[in-house]
Amino acid sequence: MAKPFVTRFAPSPTGLLHLGHAFSALLAAKAAKENQGHFLLRIEDIDIMRCRQEFEDAIFEDLTWLGLSWEIPTRRQSDQLADYKSAIDTLTKKNLLYPCFCTRKEIQIEIQKSSTAPHGPDGFLYPGTCRNLAKTKAAEKVANGVPYALRLNVEQALHSLSSPLTFLEKGEKIIAQPRGLGDVVVARKDVMTSYHLAVVVDDHLQKISHVIRGKDLYHTTHIHHLLQALLGLETPRYHHHPLLVGADGIRFAKRDKSLTLKSLRENGVTLKEVFDLIKVHGGNLDTELRF
Repeated sequence: MAKPFVTRFAPSPTGLLHLGHAFSALLAAKAAKENQGHFLLRIEDIDIMRCRQEFEDAIFEDLTWLGLSWEIPTRRQSDQLADYKSAIDTLTKKNLLYPCFCTRKEIQIEIQKSSTAPHGPDGFLYPGTCRNLAKTKAAEKVANGVPYALRLNVEQALHSLSSPLTFLEKGEKIIAQPRGLGDVVVARKDVMTSYHLAVVVDDHLQKISHVIRGKDLYHTTHIHHLLQALLGLETPRYHHHPLLVGADGIRFAKRDKSLTLKSLRENGVTLKEVFDLIKVHGGNLDTELRF
């Protein structure tokens, strides 16, 4: 019996949605409909400093305006911390995590001092300052209340696996290269999760079979697949779509106010005009999605 076809749209309420979000949500909903599947909405609200209720309310208003509907209940990450804690416990028992006490400023200084700092797709990677810190020293810092994050020891994690890591991107088998993101943060002292860990756990618990998202997140798939393997979770199929760009060739971001869905709606723009704008800015809602 074939597995259910399940897609999702997973915005963070840290700003208003823009045309790029509309493109991604519409593609995910379209894929679910064409495959007699299910379209889910997830609110990724673990960034407690930046997430705001008004932005979450706007997400529901914007998606409804686009003519989208989704199955309920809507999963909210802030309500699921116990699920993430369980995953952290599993990785801890495998001795794959270590506490990192470095501030962002300290990491930048360390990178500037090093002529051999590792590079990733988005720039310099964490240089591993705390990776080999003695456990007694780390425990002392924790006991003294020094803020820390938990990082995944990627090299150790890879050595713990017995088979190569591969995932499907647009139907093509890709060899995962998780070293490209370095020792990513999987949890913080105040919030026992991170984007990477929460997404992997959520996709598993929501039985997501197909992930459709922007190509800016393609490189994160490599670390996500590593986490899936370490936690014994199934891997969805992926399709990373092109990003919408403005006249200047720069991709849309939440800081851009003029083409937010709210502003378009309030200025009387019709849905047909929204679809036309998506096309003008590089999106094709009629594209054949390959998995």
